[in-house]
Amino acid sequence: MTTISDRDIAIHTDTIGEAWLGIARRILSDGRAGHYDGLPILEVSQATLTIASPHPDDAIIARLADPERLAWMHANFADHARVEALGNARSYASRLFDYGATGLDQIAWIIERLRKDPESRSATITTFEPLSDTSYIPCVSMLDFWLRDGAVEQVVYAHSIDFGAKGYGNLVELADLQHRVADGLGLAVGRLVFVVKSAHVYDTEFEYMRGVLGPEV
Repeated sequence: MTTISDRDIAIHTDTIGEAWLGIARRILSDGRAGHYDGLPILEVSQATLTIASPHPDDAIIARLADPERLAWMHANFADHARVEALGNARSYASRLFDYGATGLDQIAWIIERLRKDPESRSATITTFEPLSDTSYIPCVSMLDFWLRDGAVEQVVYAHSIDFGAKGYGNLVELADLQHRVADGLGLAVGRLVFVVKSAHVYDTEFEYMRGVLGPEV
């Protein structure tokens, strides 16, 4: 079930696939025209996606998402090589598992912090590397974990997410990271809360997304 509030653009779903379709539908129906990196978009602002049961193996995404784009996003989160399409910026994998090229595995750090202090409110990591990120700023910049009702909950902030071509891949990879932390602690997986300042779809993806969402959009 998906519910959407007109006031604060809050989307509540059971799965990441439902969240993707919910925010994409809202963008195409109510989004404002704008530009990002010189390209036209439709955009809604201050969107919060709350997903009750995030799992990377999502049936909706497996059926409707572009496999090549999913593979590209997975490589970004799994491969430490620089990302040519992002101006040779460091990948999310390198930022998460080798922060600042210092050898710091931030996911292992999160697991250990919550193991030592299950009440911690500061099990928080970032992908932003301000000393080197002078032109490219990672879209997903903060991942915040805590334990709620015996489960690992994750709160993520992004300055902008393209829900036409990449957003579903972000959701898959964030859910995977949450499962890694939960497995490391031997706990269940709780909610994934994704806060996005600019949730948008590029005009080049309108036809694809209308095909995904159906003729009512």
